[in-house]
Amino acid sequence: MIKLLIVDDEQIERDGMQVILQRAYPDIIVEQAKNGKIAVELAGEFKPDLILMDIMMPGMNGLEAIEKISADYPEVKFVMVTAYDMFDYARTALKLGVKDYLLKPSKPREIVETVGKVLEEIEAERASLAVNKLQQEALEKALRVVETDVVTQLLYDHVHEVHIDLLMEMLDIKSTRESFVMVVMLPAGSEHLYQVIKEKVRKNGSGWVGALSGCQLPIIVFRQPDKSYRTQAVFLARDILSSATADTGARWFIGIGDAYGSLDQIRQSYQEALNATMDLSIPVKYRFYSDMPILGAVSDGQLGRQREKQLFDQVRLGQWDLVVDTIMEVIHSYANAGTNLLQAQQRILELLWMASRVMSELGIEIDTPTYSLQAQDYRQLRIETNHLLEQMRQVHEESYDRLEADKIQQIKQYITEHSNEDISLDALANKVGLSPIYISKMFKEKLGVNYIDFLTECRIEKAKKLLADSEKSLKEITFEIGYHEPNYFSKVFKKMCSISPTEYRKTLLSKK
Repeated sequence: MIKLLIVDDEQIERDGMQVILQRAYPDIIVEQAKNGKIAVELAGEFKPDLILMDIMMPGMNGLEAIEKISADYPEVKFVMVTAYDMFDYARTALKLGVKDYLLKPSKPREIVETVGKVLEEIEAERASLAVNKLQQEALEKALRVVETDVVTQLLYDHVHEVHIDLLMEMLDIKSTRESFVMVVMLPAGSEHLYQVIKEKVRKNGSGWVGALSGCQLPIIVFRQPDKSYRTQAVFLARDILSSATADTGARWFIGIGDAYGSLDQIRQSYQEALNATMDLSIPVKYRFYSDMPILGAVSDGQLGRQREKQLFDQVRLGQWDLVVDTIMEVIHSYANAGTNLLQAQQRILELLWMASRVMSELGIEIDTPTYSLQAQDYRQLRIETNHLLEQMRQVHEESYDRLEADKIQQIKQYITEHSNEDISLDALANKVGLSPIYISKMFKEKLGVNYIDFLTECRIEKAKKLLADSEKSLKEITFEIGYHEPNYFSKVFKKMCSISPTEYRKTLLSKK
């Protein structure tokens, strides 16, 4: 309902105005004030949408009251009521944003028409705000869906630049800001806490939560300028760990990667976070990668980290000959350096554990690799390690071979038919019974594009067909193809087609 405040020092004027307006507009709520001072006080309590303000009143006059109320409540609208048709008053009133004015005495029809125009404006603004609110809610819902997909693409694949640039702009996140990855290891039975963790990340500041794959939940965290990297990470880690229940809390763990200045390097931070979860037995249930001992190199720490990253990329891509070469190279470096054999075997086992984690994130079920015996020399260590790697290779290849050829077609068809919906990678994975990360990898290898690119191509192709209909507005087309914001759709279209939707439509229609 619309609230109306009538301000006049004459009781008979106020009562007469109220009767006329409530007869014409029975749904409005009316209050009265006999002077400007009371009007200012009532504005805060009653919160009117429209005020009919008499100008000439004792004490605080109407213009002074309008100025005070407008300063605190700029959304309130005013109609000036005066017995004097004076230019100076009108000019001052216009500066204060007064919508119209009524001269005393006014006929009932004039009062109803003047107030009616302002009431229509208020209703139109309310309707526009309601639509904008619904659109914003739809956009936020879509962004939450896209968020998990973008994390998946960033950590395991490459996102088309159109999505990263525009998404960063829409979420008001500067791409130059430092970011790092946290990997939350959840025990079985804790999947229901996914939304709880997501809400904690959102409340603690900028962060994107990825898809839960097995027991691993990756989070891309954007650095907050008012906190140090370690302070921010520890605060968020402890807040997330507070979600753990008494019976599962001991098995929770969080690995934290280093911070980097570009999203291009975020995969490195993810690998580091994953590595930091390798040993879950330490008392503190989170660990920074920078606090770990360097693995895989005898003297050059940076070389060791590069070697780890190289190894995990090889496992992810299924390049098992290179995996074997990399591991054997590490064993060779330990042998040449005279490293204690037991220590070397333990460190090689840790690398194999990390590799098995990478396979798990791809949706491949694999037992944690273990040596059946303590190696007596480096030759035996090579033989036993090669045996474990061969077992891991077989599991990887068998898992991939089980993927039927029609799965790709099934996924493509589903995306094509449902491209106008908010299709999340999680929902798609559940539909076809595969891991989200596995689908991402499969798209890249089998189709040469990533999942988001394919979805975008489907939407843009549909948009091109709809643009041929001159009766459809850009806003209608935006919603029909699955986007929630016309400006975002226009930017994506121009990025993909090199011209704007409007220009494309003009070209299309000119050919008819």
